[in-house]
Amino acid sequence: MLTLGVDLASADERTAMARLEWAGGAAVVREMRLGVSDEELLDAVREVDKAGLDCPLGWPSAFVDFVAAQRKGHSTPVAADAAWRRTLAYRVTDQAVRKEAGLNPLSVSADRIAYVAFRGANLLAHLGIEDRSGAGVVVEVYPAASLRRWGLTHRGYKTDGHGALLDELLAAAPWLDLGPYGELCRTSHDAFDAVIAALAARAAALGRFVPPAPEQREAARVEGWIALPTGDLNDLR
Repeated sequence: MLTLGVDLASADERTAMARLEWAGGAAVVREMRLGVSDEELLDAVREVDKAGLDCPLGWPSAFVDFVAAQRKGHSTPVAADAAWRRTLAYRVTDQAVRKEAGLNPLSVSADRIAYVAFRGANLLAHLGIEDRSGAGVVVEVYPAASLRRWGLTHRGYKTDGHGALLDELLAAAPWLDLGPYGELCRTSHDAFDAVIAALAARAAALGRFVPPAPEQREAARVEGWIALPTGDLNDLR
């Protein structure tokens, strides 16, 4: 099996990808790149079994409806309390991650992560993907939440340095071979996150993630669904 992890940014220069090959109870990083273009990402996704994209794959349905109505002049006055604003800011999957992992994903409708989502939506369009639940080749992942689910350090590593966290990961997963990309993974947290995204993609491919409940499936299909891993890192072998 081949999995791809993509730490997507709004610009090519901050975008990283890592391709992992899984065989014989081990995973080997066969390719790692920084400064990845849309064309390179599309080619890479088409060559793997599962691709984990660290990027919101959609917007809250309530937000989309609100903006569409406002543009047409059909807005309906409501009691604009905090609960109402949360429905505009956070997707069903964001609320599920908060409940399951105790982390708060950035709001795709009210934060700068929207710039990344613009790019992600265009990539999905090129790939012809309409179902954003992760049922196809592309699945939405959240590296910090994946690290937490696997019992690894998940806070502060982007600002405090992630060298110790990389050592922690390799100790927990001695079957992970970074190949010639060990130093790049140690010096670039974008490259590190791409590896985590590829591991999370493997979990999704094996069905080792928290799926949407029946009442959440339509929202997952439209808004996107973050695949939170279940089980231990060694379950990915």
